[in-house]
Amino acid sequence: MTTPWVSGNGIIIRDLVPERDRRRWVADGHCPDRDLYSLFHEQVRRNPDREAVIDSTGVLDYAALDSRVRAIAATLAASGLGERDIVGIRMANGRDMVAAELAVAAIGAVALPYPAGRGSRDTLSLLGRSRAAGAIFADPVDVELQRELPDLRAVFTFGPARPDAVCLDQVEPCPQWSACRVDPESPARILVSSGSESEPKMVAYSHNAMGGGRANYLRALHDGDGPMRNLVLVPLASSFGSCGTSVTIAALGGTLLVQDSFDPAAALRMIAEHRPTHVFGVPTMLRRLADRLGGEDISSLRALVSSGAALPEATERVCREAFGRPVIAVYGSSDGVNCHTARTGPGAGTGLPDPAVAEIEIADETGNPLPVGEPGEIRARGPMTPQCYVGSPELDCRYRTEQGWVRTGDRGVLDERGRLHVLGRLKQIIVRGGYNISPAEVEQELGAHPGIADVVCVPVADAELGERLCACISQPAGSRPITLPEVTAFLETERGLERRKLPEVLVHVAEMPLGPTGKICRRTLTALAARG
Repeated sequence: MTTPWVSGNGIIIRDLVPERDRRRWVADGHCPDRDLYSLFHEQVRRNPDREAVIDSTGVLDYAALDSRVRAIAATLAASGLGERDIVGIRMANGRDMVAAELAVAAIGAVALPYPAGRGSRDTLSLLGRSRAAGAIFADPVDVELQRELPDLRAVFTFGPARPDAVCLDQVEPCPQWSACRVDPESPARILVSSGSESEPKMVAYSHNAMGGGRANYLRALHDGDGPMRNLVLVPLASSFGSCGTSVTIAALGGTLLVQDSFDPAAALRMIAEHRPTHVFGVPTMLRRLADRLGGEDISSLRALVSSGAALPEATERVCREAFGRPVIAVYGSSDGVNCHTARTGPGAGTGLPDPAVAEIEIADETGNPLPVGEPGEIRARGPMTPQCYVGSPELDCRYRTEQGWVRTGDRGVLDERGRLHVLGRLKQIIVRGGYNISPAEVEQELGAHPGIADVVCVPVADAELGERLCACISQPAGSRPITLPEVTAFLETERGLERRKLPEVLVHVAEMPLGPTGKICRRTLTALAARG
């Protein structure tokens, strides 16, 4: 695709990777040069009876899933949605979530899934900034937000019928409907990441990047015969969870196992009954599985795959000893970088970069590549590289280069064997059990509280979740000390912040400590929070 993709509502998505590189990756076989629905439909043709999705309601094979997808796609198309539209999806894990995402691909539209949960801020921010034309919701509260989103012209839901939304539960396939032809280099999915920015980032991926580079990453984890059977514990709408619908099902023709919400005991029962080959989860989830493991039959498992947060050595050791299987640590992000330890094993850095996924280099502050052994910023470019940030050209200027490299904001070093070692973040985020929390976003919302003069959010270490969010506040003189429940209630009910982003620790300071430059010293506050 040489020209920018433009939505019907005026959102421009440019591919910042040179076209010659995209063509080369297709020629080298790293990208399929096909759209996601055609990849999925080929899986249906080859193996209609193969198990596609296993969730709390049972097993759905490929033929039945395709029937469900085609019915939803026909309904979306009849509502006027098509290949120049962005469609938001906010649902819990399950067959409906899978079918909804594939249906959006089938009509040539761009899917914008984001995690389910309470709170209105993400819905208003993401659908507003992307100027989404359609949305598929599970929660009636989200449906009610459409009046605040003027570009949103079609809303759908699973559940009780509503006058302000089309119910997708009982829709039937339309014989006259057929999937449209889609340019494989056009955008297919927008990945959402709450990182160091004050609002969630939206990153556009093409069909080739999802069905190629991201699928190649999963292929490299599979060392056996037969299709992968992947138990994905994280939300399918997350960046890590994007290995579910588009990759496990559409690109690889495997079986996807999901839970409505994470339950370690139920996950172990699912392993014993439905025999997945791989389990995907953040370190906290995998550790909870290991701690609960009893006499369940886990003989089908070939590996545990950890991502979303750094894998602590203790967690890796406990999981490896409990399951007797390799624990593969994945370094990756929605911004377009991936590297894992499938070939190198634990204790050998983050792994060897795979050119079928993403080439990795280390650069200095001016963008010049650094030699082996010299630490600097990690940059990535390859078949899984996204096109651009959506609705945020300032992020493209900050995190992309003219040659298409993604600047990750992480520090790292390549050793003499080419293995990547990640040394930490250049810019602060807080990772709680695999969820990235932007301190800037929470600070911005708390700054609206009339009883708070200054606020800084910092991490506090936690043995189970890795980090928790602590809000350090100063208050106007003579004011009544505010409590943590009051803070969280304000953020959730008054500001619409999602519950997973709420502070769990509150520290009062008479005045904010300042560093030598006159800025608030976060290091001092972090130490104070740790002592508290």
